[in-house]
Amino acid sequence: MKLSLARLLRADDGPLTQELALASTDLGVLPERLRPDGIATVVCGFCSTGCGLDVHLKAGRAINLTPAPGHPVNDGAACPKGWDALAPLTAPDRAVRPLARNARGKLVPVDWNQALTRMVDKLKAIGRAHGPESVAFLSTGQIVTEEMALLGALAKLGMGMVHGDGNTRQCMATSVVAYKESFGYDAPPYTYQDFEESDAIVLWGSNLAIAHPIQWQRVLRNRRQPTIVAIDPRATETAQASTWHLALKPKSDLALAYGVAHVLIARGWIDRAFVDAHVEGFDDYAAHVAAFTPERVADDTGLTAADVVRLAETIHRGPRVSHWWTMGVNQSHQGVRTAQAIIALALLTGQIGKPGTGANSITGQCNAMGSRLFSNTTNLFGGRDFADAGHRAEVAGILGLDEGLIPRQSSWSYDRILEGVHRGTIRALWVIGTNPAHSWINQPGLDEILQRLDFLVVQDMYASTETAQRADLVLPAAGWGEKQGTFINSERRVGLTQLVAPPPGQALSDFSIFRLVAERWGVGDRFARWSSPAAAFELIKQLSAGRPCDITGIRDYAMLAEHGGIQWPLPAGTVPERHRRLFADGRFFTPDGRARLKVADPAPLPESPSRRYPFLLNTGRGSAAQWHTQTRTGKSAVLRKLAPSEVWVELHPDDARRIGIRHGERVKVSSRRGSLLARAVVTPRVRLGEVFVPMHDSTTNRLTVAAFDPYSRQPAYKASAVAIERPETWEM
Repeated sequence: MKLSLARLLRADDGPLTQELALASTDLGVLPERLRPDGIATVVCGFCSTGCGLDVHLKAGRAINLTPAPGHPVNDGAACPKGWDALAPLTAPDRAVRPLARNARGKLVPVDWNQALTRMVDKLKAIGRAHGPESVAFLSTGQIVTEEMALLGALAKLGMGMVHGDGNTRQCMATSVVAYKESFGYDAPPYTYQDFEESDAIVLWGSNLAIAHPIQWQRVLRNRRQPTIVAIDPRATETAQASTWHLALKPKSDLALAYGVAHVLIARGWIDRAFVDAHVEGFDDYAAHVAAFTPERVADDTGLTAADVVRLAETIHRGPRVSHWWTMGVNQSHQGVRTAQAIIALALLTGQIGKPGTGANSITGQCNAMGSRLFSNTTNLFGGRDFADAGHRAEVAGILGLDEGLIPRQSSWSYDRILEGVHRGTIRALWVIGTNPAHSWINQPGLDEILQRLDFLVVQDMYASTETAQRADLVLPAAGWGEKQGTFINSERRVGLTQLVAPPPGQALSDFSIFRLVAERWGVGDRFARWSSPAAAFELIKQLSAGRPCDITGIRDYAMLAEHGGIQWPLPAGTVPERHRRLFADGRFFTPDGRARLKVADPAPLPESPSRRYPFLLNTGRGSAAQWHTQTRTGKSAVLRKLAPSEVWVELHPDDARRIGIRHGERVKVSSRRGSLLARAVVTPRVRLGEVFVPMHDSTTNRLTVAAFDPYSRQPAYKASAVAIERPETWEM
């Protein structure tokens, strides 16, 4: 059952009819092979856990969903977001027609023909006037892998763009760089089964119970009675439920990891045979951490020397120890070296490649892993290097294109693209499925940057986002559940999402929009093989061949559905396993097969408290019912009831008493960049001199400082200096 194309076209839109027909294969087509009970199993489109959801269909329409029993990820469980995942599809503010800004500055409806003409004409004109680096794109970890790959191919090999990045820069870039430098490839080594098989679980900057509830549930299913250590400045929900909470100073985790390594080495608690056989750089590493005595680390972290020794003892006793980290590590001015210090603890003790072990980064968005491998932004397809002539030749041969079309340089990172806009180097921006006007660091600074653009195109499910409202052109896109394709979750599992509802109005899948742009740009012939998401998946498989992420053994979408997703690698001729770890043989993806140890001295905070701004701000997940900027979760009446209705700020009782703030009153939180109003929550969950604000409100990033890890260019988002004022001190 296909939606009629007539409603997308005027009678005189003949030239566009063929283009739309090319893209119509996935417009409103419900899954062809539904189970007899009318259920389609799909991967959830919120976080990176990758839960299986059974969508119940009646008369070709999704009417309800339930968690999929027996699924290898969630086995019949779901968090609040998963239970109400269909609600965002029927929100009243869905983008249903293209919108263009008119001469009076208003966004008004136009047809697809006008929208495509305006987009292509403007981008080409800007490119001619200012060069190929003047047009860039910002994508997302929320679209399917097939769409990411087509966008990366179209933008760079068809439209001539040099620069494009994704919003996964905001959550996962640190782990990508850490794994590449340490293992030779971006390769999270674990399976979720390790949560259930560890004797000690060390959580570094991870509020797992709130950010990834199904993964936390798997921790609770562990029958080995594990010791759970939560390393976090704040007494999060996870910390309160753990065996032991280490409430260290913000961003002192690098020093703590070095101190633990110091104790492990000094007391002979390392697996020297494993290190000698499989690890490079031990002598330099040992020399570096020799200075990080428990006493020094106690001063650096605010813990005690006994705490440092006890953590080392916990790791030593094992025998199965797994380390896990998320945004508390990644979003840091020194996140890469911190992640590598955690990796080092696993390598030094030989705790990798075996059940219940690993140095394990938990991804943020549903398809951040797909973006990391196949978006063709800062890495060439399959984790290759744009600067490598051999890699360029491989990709050109697979795609049947001239190698000269492939840029010889990697893209600028997200922050440098925005710097390029500020400098006037980049004059036009195409934003797909992300909302930087809400989510980017130092929001006031971004507002000024976006105003410098000559042309801003926003492609999104909603025309109401802060970024869409600033656009010159809005393209209405289908969302999760309205298209087909694959996601790759935190444990490297490639899963299938299916189309279970038609997109509203004239909205099209991102895949279809990219194909239309290719046709209108005049390069449709280069992408003829990208005829459908299934065809694109075949190309992705070829691009993975011989790489660490090889998935040539995945026959087709039906095979993914049959297995509930398949972890990479799965080369052709191999049999998928329900759970698979990497590095069981001690061989890594470096040229010599040995893992690398990396070190650096801890760096001072980018912004320290002062007399005017005496508190240190922490940000993070506020509720299991909230997701990122709430662009989707905010559409659900159920999820709104489960989450706080307004932004709040947590501060310590002694701080509240000192400045005369009562629990529940509204206060002003300000930084050097801006301010917000919040409800005061007086609680010992935060350390003295520190405050916490949830990340989800549109005002939160008025406060955050524009600090970045020097290796990954990931924004810090945390540890900004702020002030809190009582109502009577506000300027009216």
